[in-house]
Order: sequence, then structure tokens, then C-alpha cells
Amino acid sequence: MPICIIQAGPSDAPVIAELVGELLHEIMAAIETKVFAFSAVDTDARARRWLTEGRYTVRLANEGGTAVGLLTMVESRALYTEGAFGIIPELYVRPTFRSGKVGATLLSEATRIARSRGWMRLEVTTPPLPQFDRALAFYERQGFSISGGRKMKFDLS
Repeated sequence: MPICIIQAGPSDAPVIAELVGELLHEIMAAIETKVFAFSAVDTDARARRWLTEGRYTVRLANEGGTAVGLLTMVESRALYTEGAFGIIPELYVRPTFRSGKVGATLLSEATRIARSRGWMRLEVTTPPLPQFDRALAFYERQGFSISGGRKMKFDLS
């Protein structure tokens, strides 16, 4: 069956939370460190709220009515980008569907959305290396290039 990319709405929040949970658990298992405090209930509520407010763009890749992948996008601005640009906070394809063009199809949709919004660029951060060298190679094959150092955070909670 062909992969179908759909625009997610607030009613899709449970499946969005499920896919994001799978992504975060896969990252933590690979790096053997708990770096995310994931709650399916909180993620569902947050996704539902952000989609209702129009603050988050989500596309789901479906095969036969089942979600097999996810792409999320937000708009940001920076002087170094010379205008608005898109950030891809989450891109996830279920393991059994990898190497089947699902990720490439989702990134093609991201590019289409970015151009339609007049964004100057798209940015994505890979999960930690070297555990996710395959993800880095995937993004490079899709035309992304390394543009800086490591992503860092400072928790305010």
C-alpha cells in the first residue's frame, strides 16, 4: 500500500503522542541515558492545544490507516537566517518502515510547507552521535548540511 501524508489535527493528538514517545524512548535506549521525562498524557494534551492554536504543524505518514511516521514543524526567526525559518523538532519513522522512502517523503512535505510559508531555511537536530550516525547520513542525503556545533539546553524547571 502507498504511504499517504496527512495534515494532523487536534483529534490526532493521541497518535502523535504515541509516535513521539517511541522516538524519545528509542533515543534514550540507544544512549543509555534518561534525557526526556516523557508523559503520554501531557504530550497528548500539549499536541492537542498547539494544533488547536495553530502553533504546531504536524504531518503523519499513514499506510493502510495506520500511522507509520511523523513530522513536526515550528516557525522561528533569527538574524543569522535573514528571516523566518522552520525547525523540525521531531521526525520519526517506525523501524519496520525505515529505508522505504517514508522519511524522505515527510521531508519533501516539509520543504513544500517551508517554501509556501516563505521560510529561508529548515533546521533539524539529529539525536546524539555516534549512536545516530545513520540519521545524520539520512539528512545529508536529503540535502541538509552541518551548520554548527552541538545543540545545548538549560532547563528552567
